[in-house]
Amino acid sequence: MNILTFTGLFPNHVFPNQGVFIMERIRALSKLEDVSLKVVAPIPYCPPFAVGRWGQYRRIAAAETIDGLDITHPRYVMIPKIGMSLYGLLLFLCVLPHLKRLQRQFDFDVIDAHFVYPDGFAAVLLGSVFHKPVVVSARGSDVNVYKRLHGMPPLLKYALNRAKHVVAVSHALGNAIASLDVSREHITVIPNGVDRTVFFPQSRETARKALGLPGSEKILLSVGHFTWNKGFDVVLRALKCVLEERPDLPIRLVLLGDGTIRRELEAMTESLRLTQHVRFAGAVPNRELPLWYNAADAFCLASKDEGWPNVLMEAMACGTPVIATKAGGIPEIIHAPHLGLLSERTPEALAVAIRDALSREWDREVLAREVRRRGWDCVAQEVLEVLRSVTECGSRAVSPGLAKPMGTGELRGVL
Repeated sequence: MNILTFTGLFPNHVFPNQGVFIMERIRALSKLEDVSLKVVAPIPYCPPFAVGRWGQYRRIAAAETIDGLDITHPRYVMIPKIGMSLYGLLLFLCVLPHLKRLQRQFDFDVIDAHFVYPDGFAAVLLGSVFHKPVVVSARGSDVNVYKRLHGMPPLLKYALNRAKHVVAVSHALGNAIASLDVSREHITVIPNGVDRTVFFPQSRETARKALGLPGSEKILLSVGHFTWNKGFDVVLRALKCVLEERPDLPIRLVLLGDGTIRRELEAMTESLRLTQHVRFAGAVPNRELPLWYNAADAFCLASKDEGWPNVLMEAMACGTPVIATKAGGIPEIIHAPHLGLLSERTPEALAVAIRDALSREWDREVLAREVRRRGWDCVAQEVLEVLRSVTECGSRAVSPGLAKPMGTGELRGVL
């Protein structure tokens, strides 16, 4: 089977940390028998006068190979912050000539699109031109956040209903998709996996020594792109609550990541008088994350919206207990008390969960073993079944999908 993966959210030599979870799934899929795969990862056209992150798009090569995957980066017109309703159409029009040339060398059987808009929207238009089925994988914010934006719901509905099939990474996300008038039989839930060769328990002492972290402190870790949705501000206020009750507690919060609100978070840290308890460690390559997970006593995620956050799976695969809000698919990951703690999204509730997590004795091996059962190879097999079904049968209905939602016992089998 010839598979064309289509997504703008894919790692490249300039932004190696974006969309790593997509690359992991695609890399595992490419290793399966009788699969030939190429990646088309469009990037915005960047004028010469652009600066900052936007200006860095000029540095991205037209084609590259990452971990054996052939990737091309056609440019498309996108005006930041305005004209969002046109992004999907502009993406389609700009990429169409590129795909026509590519098809002469690689006659793909199916388009595997990631992110509903603008990627999935453009993909279904491309599918109609090339007469190829399109499977759209929803990730979380492309539904949970975009459906609240003015003018976006009709575009999301168009992409989701015109696709041959839709993959959701959690039941919560699948239900959100169904709320957009998408048939439940049109949706299959395939949760993300974890790289077993990278994320596994290691000595906490050794990890801390390698990172220069003190061995005597409790380390609370939070990882992600610095946006308000991820709730780093909530974690900071929760830490303040913890220290107000236990001012003598030797605790340090390590924040891994970067983003547009970093300065605001640093200012908040100073205003809350938490400077000596918080370390902004910056963004680190994905393969360096295991050291940080293993060095931590607990991992904390305070998101408002989520699909299936890979950072939770990665932390748990390293045997690190997690504390997280009840957003999106998170309760489907933390489905038992021995895996971690769920909290309401308030500083006070999160502070209680942090104190509880740091005072418990956790069985790291049991925690890691349960999560590590779901590797990316398992995910790839499930995805291939969907792709084969839409190409061989031409049917919208691939599997029962959300027609029979999984209960806790069934979900435990998935993980």
